[in-house]
Amino acid sequence: MKNKNAQVDKMLLSIILILTIFGLMMISSAGVFYATTRFGDSNYFLKHQFLFGFLPGLIIMYFFSKIDYHFWKKVSVPMFIVSLICLILVFIPNIGSNAYGASRWINLGPISFQPSEMVKLSIILYLAAWLESRGKEKIKDIYEGMLPFLGILAIAGFLIIKQPDTGTLGVIILIAMSMFFISGANLMHIFGIFLAGMMGLVGLIAIAPYRMNRFLVFLNPEHDPQGVGYQINQALLAIGSGGIFGLGLGHSRQKFNYLPEPVGDSIFAIIGEELGLVGAGIIVILFILFSLRAIKIAKNAPDDFGKIVAIGIVSWVIFQAFVNIAAITAIMPLTGIPLPFISYGGTSFIFLMAAMGILLNISKQSRI
Repeated sequence: MKNKNAQVDKMLLSIILILTIFGLMMISSAGVFYATTRFGDSNYFLKHQFLFGFLPGLIIMYFFSKIDYHFWKKVSVPMFIVSLICLILVFIPNIGSNAYGASRWINLGPISFQPSEMVKLSIILYLAAWLESRGKEKIKDIYEGMLPFLGILAIAGFLIIKQPDTGTLGVIILIAMSMFFISGANLMHIFGIFLAGMMGLVGLIAIAPYRMNRFLVFLNPEHDPQGVGYQINQALLAIGSGGIFGLGLGHSRQKFNYLPEPVGDSIFAIIGEELGLVGAGIIVILFILFSLRAIKIAKNAPDDFGKIVAIGIVSWVIFQAFVNIAAITAIMPLTGIPLPFISYGGTSFIFLMAAMGILLNISKQSRI
């Protein structure tokens, strides 16, 4: 029986709050010049993130932490369908918004949001309900488990790659594979999907010149430093300039219109420049602590649905953080993935905080 007096995991909540408050601080610092030149207001990004990301995000996290996580099993199917419809709407004129050759946003009057962020949460809930209903024996079967699983991924994946958004697709696949694995999938099936995925990635790189250029820059960061290699070279320069202890909070040079997306995808480079290896290392440690605590919550969840949902959520945070940090430090090709809790962006923050609320509710019912 559920204990009505149970409390959320305080350590997990503390880590979430530290990361989100730190994110506001870094957005304020990293975006001051960019906001002035673009909007005439040095605090534009800070105010916008606080009003349309941080504040509603905290409220949503609080209310979602109060909702029994089993509720999401009941609404997982309509949520997933709505998220797929939203992915289709980005291609509809006067509804979807096209920027830099990509269709990733829906604009409905004053409201705009990125459906791919909604898909991350909805596919976690849908897959968790589906995997639990299948049971371990069916999951191991190629016809009952692997092929339907691939079908679900293919539907969402096709719509995301059409935007195109290879980075988000990669994160969603990693999330789904983690959930598939923890549900008892056949290891040979996972290995086969991994090989097929690698072949698919090679194909996607080969057919799109911009992906090929990013891959060439990854192999040789000096390739076209004033063109496709500009962002990664400026990011590495920022991180290198920070040294061990950094130039000091607010003292970044690269944020003065040298480094693209200083409050978005590139914010980790500004962290490295202003706070140095020590500051960047603390952020990495916080993400590791988050993952360890969330995995413990998943391990002690009262049922398979709670366990699978928790694994999906922690996979979302850790894989996305890894991809962002690895890309901005040239460990992998550059891709447009925000750093969880820290990068500017209301849609990504709100859906992430919704997931945190669900995870906190699972922690209330876990046997820790």
